[in-house]
Parts: sequence; C-alpha cells; structure tokens
Amino acid sequence: MMKSYEELLKRAQAKLPEEKGSGERFEIPRVRTFVLGRTRTIIRNFKEIANALNRNPQHLMKFFSNEMATAGNLEETRATFQGKFRNDTFEHLLKTYIDNFVICPVCKRPDTRVVKEKRFSFLKCEACGAKSSVKAI
Repeated sequence: MMKSYEELLKRAQAKLPEEKGSGERFEIPRVRTFVLGRTRTIIRNFKEIANALNRNPQHLMKFFSNEMATAGNLEETRATFQGKFRNDTFEHLLKTYIDNFVICPVCKRPDTRVVKEKRFSFLKCEACGAKSSVKAI
C-alpha cells in the first residue's frame, strides 16, 4: 500500500518538535564585564566573543583599545582595560566591530575573514567571494 507524498509529508511534520531555535546561526555571546577597583574594567568572556566572531583576539583587542583611547591587556580568556567603562559601551563597540570587520557588505553574511595584502586589509567573504577593503586599526 503506497501513501501519497502529501500524506508522508504531513506525517513527518507531525513528528517534528514544536520548539524551534532562533534561526540564527550567528549568535554572539553577551559581553560580561566587571569593574575592578576604580581603574580597571574586565571583560570576562573576551576570548569566547573573539572565537564566536572567528577573529584573532589581538585584532579585537586593538580595536577596542583604539576606540576607547585606553590601554588594554589580554590575559588567557579575558581582557583588562584601564578605566571604568559601562557594559553598554562594550556592546556598542562590539556591534561597530561586527558591522565593519565581520559582516560582508555585499551578501550580509558573517562568513568572512580579514586578509592582509601588502599594507592593505580586506574583508574576504567565503560565502559570496566578495573582497572589500577595511580600514586599518
């Protein structure tokens, strides 16, 4: 006894779980910070964020330090910055970094890498093949 395609499809859909994910495969962890004393702010999950972005932690660290005009230090999984900064400052900077150095300006996908050719840096998209120049940090 053969069942029609529609019957089989309905049966398969009925067996799927109701709970669905967000649909986003590009999810960045929230920035978790704390202030140490009066002069230092620490991002606890800095390395985790850099790994989620598929970027070198040193590149991200250099961007944050330059944008905040302060000294920073990278230690294992966390980053320490001189000065007292709010969490939303880091969230804003991370969004700026993602817009400039992670998301492809052509296809809007995060499947990119920063490639250095001579003295210029380019954002090379592995999804669509586009190559866009990015500013040096």
